[in-house]
Amino acid sequence: MSETSPSPVPPAIGPRWRWPAPLAIDRRERLRAAVGVAVGLMVAGALSRWLQGPWAGQAAGAWLVAPLGASAVLVFVLPASPLAQPWPVVGGNLVSALAGLAVMSLGGQHLWPPLAVALAAGLGVAAMMAARCLHPPGGGTAALMVLAGVSDWRFALFPVATNVLLLVAAGVAYNRATGRAYPHPDRPAPAAAHADEPPVRFSEADIDRALARYNQVLDVPRDDLRALLEAAETESLRRRMGELRCRDIMSHDVRTVSYGTALQDAWALLRQHRIKALPVVERSGRLVGIVTQADFLRGADLDVLKGFDERLRQLIRATPGSHSDKPEVVGQIMTRQVRVTRDHRSLAEMLPLFSATGHHHIPVLGEGDRLVGILTQTDLVRALGREQGLTSG
Repeated sequence: MSETSPSPVPPAIGPRWRWPAPLAIDRRERLRAAVGVAVGLMVAGALSRWLQGPWAGQAAGAWLVAPLGASAVLVFVLPASPLAQPWPVVGGNLVSALAGLAVMSLGGQHLWPPLAVALAAGLGVAAMMAARCLHPPGGGTAALMVLAGVSDWRFALFPVATNVLLLVAAGVAYNRATGRAYPHPDRPAPAAAHADEPPVRFSEADIDRALARYNQVLDVPRDDLRALLEAAETESLRRRMGELRCRDIMSHDVRTVSYGTALQDAWALLRQHRIKALPVVERSGRLVGIVTQADFLRGADLDVLKGFDERLRQLIRATPGSHSDKPEVVGQIMTRQVRVTRDHRSLAEMLPLFSATGHHHIPVLGEGDRLVGILTQTDLVRALGREQGLTSG
């Protein structure tokens, strides 16, 4: 089937304005976020008003700053956002307030008002970036100093610092009480905890390089970004591979051995069937290990090349008598920690495992942890070939 060229599409002029997609959150989360904003502002406002006193500076009637409402949206609606963490909330508002106060102290009241506001906001953003506390409402805090004509440095302590500290405290309590981690934990890149889990597909260096090319502020935590990328990759593979499961493509006719199988017999099976591994099972069919060609080579001291062939023959040759100073059966050289998978696992989940770790064969377990098959690279390539033929035809 020949491939046709698409019709040329005229370049778009300017951004395409359209109604945004709906938020992918349920009603419960919407209610949790809205109530949180209200509760947080009420707690911060009530306590700030109670704490208000003569030390509040020239704006003695000010007990709550307007940008706190925007900060509350981040803290309670987006608690995982890097811009909503305690240091950006507190530090961002505080350094921005100081930036606005600096402009006023240096004669900002004599400047054209729009220029004074612009200088305060710009200086505030620069200060937040330098202090690693970028927080969007901070721009409003800096502008507020100019618009309200504040030049008393005590204003940064009250109400600004007092407001944001109380808001953060309320955010910690409310988010944790409603099942949200706040402050958001900076989790390291996950590693496969169990033998049947797929490995991590994105390294920290990969994410660093991608973010460097993006070269914009990204309002997503690194661990969440990594999880989203891996989930998207898995979903893409699942979509392309359909609903194939390990049981659909695995090899069912599996050659196995037992713990007490003689090394000579196991080696003969490997050579006879031209395979690289033999699962080791109990009588019930439960997997207890796997013996591979690498296990035989290791038992014959692979690191010493001289006389290797003879040492391998000595290893697999049965020792007459009841005593031996070398391994005699499979259980003595087998690998006990085996990476396995389940027969119901999606094939899309297995592709990164083979590509990232170099595995050639993975035992497949069914009910009761019994061996039901083995998944090999050959099985995988065959399935991919069939899938490619279906999609291209």
